[in-house]
Amino acid sequence: MFDKNFLNKISQEKAKWEEKHKNAKERDVKFVTDSEIPIKQLYTPLDVKGDYLGSIGFPGEPPYTRGVYPNMYRGRLWTMRLFSGHGKSISI
Repeated sequence: MFDKNFLNKISQEKAKWEEKHKNAKERDVKFVTDSEIPIKQLYTPLDVKGDYLGSIGFPGEPPYTRGVYPNMYRGRLWTMRLFSGHGKSISI
């Protein structure tokens, strides 16, 4: 998907970046998604493997890895219904 020279350059620059910022302090928390998938400190084209269109695709297109709306949340506001308790009734 990417030119090998480009990927080699990215790899070299990433190594320089990591060395330069190796002593940068981070909060003492585990950086993961809601599904407990670890989140890297830096993502580059080196992290994309295989068929981009088949594995990642475009927003609003299967396999929906980049969201279900083609214009993402520029057309609709983002909500967290799953986490915010919508649908639960509380009696006081």
